[in-house]
Amino acid sequence: MDDFEAAASKQLTHKAWAYYFSGADDLISKSLNNSIYRSILLRPRVFVDCKNCSLATSMLGYKLNTPIIASPTAMARLAHPSGEAGIAAACAKFGAMQIISNNASMTPEEIVKGAPPDQVFGWQLYVQIERKKSEAMLARINKIKAIKFICLTLDAPVPGKRELDERTKTIAATPAVADIVKSSGGHEIAGGSGLGQQLFAGTDPSLTWKDTLPWLLKHTDLPIVLKGIQTHEDAYLASLHTPQIKAIILSNHGGRAMDTAPPSIHTLMEIRKYCPEVFNRIEVWIDGGVKRGTDVVKALCLGAKGVGVGRNALFSLAAGGPEGVERMLEILCAETMTAMRLLGVDKVEDLGMQHINARAVEQQLYDGGAGLDILGSHIKAKI
Repeated sequence: MDDFEAAASKQLTHKAWAYYFSGADDLISKSLNNSIYRSILLRPRVFVDCKNCSLATSMLGYKLNTPIIASPTAMARLAHPSGEAGIAAACAKFGAMQIISNNASMTPEEIVKGAPPDQVFGWQLYVQIERKKSEAMLARINKIKAIKFICLTLDAPVPGKRELDERTKTIAATPAVADIVKSSGGHEIAGGSGLGQQLFAGTDPSLTWKDTLPWLLKHTDLPIVLKGIQTHEDAYLASLHTPQIKAIILSNHGGRAMDTAPPSIHTLMEIRKYCPEVFNRIEVWIDGGVKRGTDVVKALCLGAKGVGVGRNALFSLAAGGPEGVERMLEILCAETMTAMRLLGVDKVEDLGMQHINARAVEQQLYDGGAGLDILGSHIKAKI
């Protein structure tokens, strides 16, 4: 994955690179997202028949050929003219799920056009202050059969301070970049700003469990996936809102919102520690910092059902177009399968805690009270 990133750095404009690469403040969360995986060790077993191995799994009841998900990433046409449709074409070849960004540089209809009937898409929602805009978009999404769920993103009610992105505000953007920002839902801000600030203009920071979920359920019958869960308390609350909420994505927005927020692996282990019943109620997906198949396997061992990649898709798209994304998925899938075989596992669902040693990470976890006894009665939405 580092090779794709290096190649992308030479292909992208300075402004596009700054937007894709940037993280919040001192990049601590962005760095931890990946480095945390190095502190988890794998426990290979021997004398196990590993001739046959499959990555096949299911999410939300849909059959997939891999647990790897293309996470929602904005403005893919900054990387390559094929944009999000190029990522979709690569996902189709590998039977991978794709979540379309609310700030995609192509329409959802363009992205899913030509997709095979069994390809699974989700659509990311940033709720707008002008609710009529979000309601109109939801009505449109409801009509697209390829889109199977709504991914409500919660981890960035306001944009983080992405300094590398913001430093490029004085660099004149080409008309092409300006057009892509506009088509992705961005708004020009007086005095200039980074691309992230432009895309977040108009996003509603006042969402709540009690008000937002009932509103959303009035405007779609699609399953809801909550993206941006960063504590066991919020994972537990989400699990109280079944059957409407089907899954959560543990994510700190790629380290682009609150710096020093925990890496998703911490949150995953925190759920196991304080409220493991969550895994029986809803699916738990994860993203952030995944660069190796061993990273995918470690997340699956800890209970994740799906593992998302965001920047990897953008960097590989910039490096080689749709074929670059295909190669990225090919590498990650092959590495994941190799790791499973070396562990003595031939099916994704057989991966478990017995295959890892995460003691080095356990000492870094939140160590306060569970605090679950009063959450449901005070915060749970009436749906």
